[in-house]
This record gives sequence, C-alpha cells and structure tokens, in this order.
Amino acid sequence: MLKIENLVKSYKGRRVVNGVNLEVNKSEIVGLLGPNGAGKTTTFYMAVGLVAPDEGRIFFNDKDINKFKPGEVTFLRRKIGMVFQDFRLLANRTAYENVAFAMEVSGAPSDVIREKVLKILNLVGLKNKVDSFPAELSGGEAQRVAIARALVFSPRLLIADEPTGNLDPNNAWEITQLLLKINKLGTTVLLATHNRDIVDAIHKRVISLKDGKLVSDRRKGKYKE
Repeated sequence: MLKIENLVKSYKGRRVVNGVNLEVNKSEIVGLLGPNGAGKTTTFYMAVGLVAPDEGRIFFNDKDINKFKPGEVTFLRRKIGMVFQDFRLLANRTAYENVAFAMEVSGAPSDVIREKVLKILNLVGLKNKVDSFPAELSGGEAQRVAIARALVFSPRLLIADEPTGNLDPNNAWEITQLLLKINKLGTTVLLATHNRDIVDAIHKRVISLKDGKLVSDRRKGKYKE
C-alpha cells in the first residue's frame, strides 16, 4: 500500500530523514518509534504530500506521489487520513462542524455530509458531543474529533502522529483502542509513538527510527531504545 524508497530530507544542512526504506501493507497496523528529532513527523508529512523529499520516492498503491499534479495530491489526502498530535481543530466550530468542514469544501451534499459525520462521530464514541466546541472537550475527546475528521473520506490508510502524546495514560489507552478498532474495520494504520506501554500492549509490527535512519523493523515488536 505505502512504499518508501531511499527517502532523504534536510533542513538547514541537517538530514532529518536519511535514506529511509519501508513498506506498509494493506490492513497492517504499524508502530513507528523514535525519540524527538528522529524523523517520524517529517516522514509522515512527505508520505501525504505536505512536504517534498530531497531524494527518494514514495508510492501509494503503486503510484509515485512525487509525480502527482496538485489535484491528484488533494485526492491523495482523502485516501490517506492524517491525525496530528496537537489536534488542529477549529476553535470556533463544533465537533460536528470540524468533521464536516472538509466534506463541505469538497462540495458534498448536505444530507450526505450529515449522515457520514454522525456515523463517524458515533464510531469514535462522540455521538453526545456533536454540538460541543473544542474548549468544551477533554483532551481525549478532542483527539477523537481529530480522528473522526481524518476518517470522513473513508481513507485506506490512517497516519497518526503521536496521537497520545498530549494525553494522560487512561485517555492514551482509549485512543489506542480506538485505532485498533479502526484497523479491524479494514483501515491500515501507521502510528507514531514513543509510549512504551502502548507498543508493548498492542504487540504489532514496530519500525524504529533514530537520527533519521531506520534502525529496526520487528514484525511482533516491543519497545527498544
């Protein structure tokens, strides 16, 4: 599904991503590990076309995304959902409106939007929070809205960049359980985290980055420094 070949990205003369090769298969859930500065976020941003690599190629469903035209990149971002650590919700919009926003911009009919948004909010356990603003939500609830927003176009791949990084242990585990549920429903999940307990508990494939390089790929992984 997602294939990365010899990926390189530098900022101010420093290689943040240095020759990364990896492949994520359909229906997998994969943990991407590494300390701050390891290159996880930059790799994710390149995978969804938000940042262009200096070298290397990225394939999504066998298509080289570096060759995509602007309209094709927009389509790609609907097929790859992105969840950010800092939520990135619109403060002046309700949970419903935050999730509906992208569909509205795409020109979807209002009845289609309503049906899809309510279904997704129910999936993430927020059917009673549709009219709540971000300031009225807990950290865990806000992250669930962010996940719902990423799912609204039924992406084939969900990329979650440290989705539990700003949460307490209970909320972090609930978000992890939600990602596992989404994976079981058929969505491939690529999850960046440095949380030892989460990685050990899910016991799935683990890829580790250090100083921009891939240093290990374990099929049934546990956390390693």
